[in-house]
Amino acid sequence: MLNDFLSKNKNANFYLPGEEINLKREDLFADWDNKIDGYSSKGRIVFGMCCCAIAYLLVAFRLFGTCILPNLHDNDDSNVYVASKKIHRADILDRNGAIVATSLPTKDLNANAKNILSPRETALKLVEIFPELKFETVYAKLKKRKGTYTIKRNLSPHQQSLIMALGNPGLEFVANEKRVYPHKNLLSHVIGTADIDNNGVSGIEKGLNERIVDSNIPVRLTLDLGVQDTVRTILLKNMKKYYALSATAILLDANSGEVVAMVSLPDYDPNDISTKDQFAQFNTATARVYEPGSVLKVFNTAMALDSGKVRISEQFDATEPLKLKYNTIYDYRGENRWLSVEEVLVHSSNIGSARMALQSGFSEQYNFLEKINFFNRLDMDLVETAKPLVPKKDSWQRSDSTVATIGYGYGISVSPMHIISAYAAIVNGGIYNNPTVVVRSINAGEKRRIISDNTSKQMRKLMRAVVTEGSGKRANVLGYEVGGKTGTANKLDANGRYMDKKVRTTFISAFPISNPQYALLVMMDEPKATKDTFGFSTAGWNSVPTASEIITAIAPQLNIPANYDLEEKRNSKIIEAAFGR
Repeated sequence: MLNDFLSKNKNANFYLPGEEINLKREDLFADWDNKIDGYSSKGRIVFGMCCCAIAYLLVAFRLFGTCILPNLHDNDDSNVYVASKKIHRADILDRNGAIVATSLPTKDLNANAKNILSPRETALKLVEIFPELKFETVYAKLKKRKGTYTIKRNLSPHQQSLIMALGNPGLEFVANEKRVYPHKNLLSHVIGTADIDNNGVSGIEKGLNERIVDSNIPVRLTLDLGVQDTVRTILLKNMKKYYALSATAILLDANSGEVVAMVSLPDYDPNDISTKDQFAQFNTATARVYEPGSVLKVFNTAMALDSGKVRISEQFDATEPLKLKYNTIYDYRGENRWLSVEEVLVHSSNIGSARMALQSGFSEQYNFLEKINFFNRLDMDLVETAKPLVPKKDSWQRSDSTVATIGYGYGISVSPMHIISAYAAIVNGGIYNNPTVVVRSINAGEKRRIISDNTSKQMRKLMRAVVTEGSGKRANVLGYEVGGKTGTANKLDANGRYMDKKVRTTFISAFPISNPQYALLVMMDEPKATKDTFGFSTAGWNSVPTASEIITAIAPQLNIPANYDLEEKRNSKIIEAAFGR
């Protein structure tokens, strides 16, 4: 059996160990000619398989290098077609740490024209996804078959998914950032805006652009978001109530110069700069100068008392108009009698204020206005600050009319921020603080004495009298001891003539006036007379009640306790009893 097995395997070319060594060459290659054709076809098959495997490996390697490797380095930089350096902008916060401006990662859509499949069809699909685009414009770019074009910036996730679904190799995503303002209009004039390339173009965004770009540390503002919202809501309501063209309100920390709230109406949404009109983007609080009218009598009185040339007990003749060389000064609803310094302010006498200015003289007036920064732009982090308009020094010095006119509120134009900053110094003990909207380090910023502490005490009493007895009565908020001064100034027409029925009204105030913590300015441009104002459009009928409403609402927010002293309670009861009869 074994022999048969061996014999069978031998015939089947089976060899025992060592037996193949004895094979003859002719026996080894006996079947070569018969099998060479079979071996050749098998080789071609193996060679083809190897080529396919190599090709698949190359494709896999290329996909790995394109899709995987970039994401291993930076998940936010998934696009390899970044044309410019990505800008990172630091957050902006309010005084309590709430975010008021931030940047979010987003994508731009670029078209690499040479890789676009069917330019016409692609243009039609892009216009369908982005209806704001014009087909002709997009198609004209794509059909050139050269260059890379930005089709749309800051795509939403949904828009990105629609573009990806097109599967067009010529459409590329580019990493970018979008500046976002979560509170929309609320702080638009303070924060400003950044353009589509993430460069600051207005407000803090422009004023501190390098700081915001170079540092990831947030910028902290002095503004309080909650107080800002309260002030804006009340101001907007009353601007509509009195049909004013615009309105401004500034709340200032009287002892530090920090701006706690600043509203300029109308305003705009900085998230949508494409719809921003020129009037709405104008910041009236810092960029507009105007003749403020009788509120300047506060500074005129403080100057006169601090100079020593006018005493608090002194009286001034207001029995008849004051005739000067080139003009005559009248009182609006005059008392036609001699007035004390307090009565000059309480009754807002133009004649009394002009006499006070003339008695003090040009040098005292000029030097004092220079000390309260009425000749220069304010040194703030906002770029929108206006330079006051003042007479030339030589002509001013030679003209008693100019000295007298400035004494009661005309002849010089300053911004609302100039006014409230100087007013805070008048009532806080005489220390001027440069206003700021950005939190600064301790002892930073300009501080200087402009009047004595004694003069400041006298002015506080006078300001209180204006509210309890004069044109500011509607701001006499019980418990908060408001002190202030009204001002109503006629506007100029195109020919430089004053218009009787077009005015700007202003009310400057501080509370509590016995120990001032905050100063408030409210200004309205061309408020209209209504039935509720009995036909009047002066400050006492619009700016004053608006300020009263603001103080009533924000004092609790600012943690200022009401002080219901016995005297005020007694006066309140007497008034109520009188009306009850």
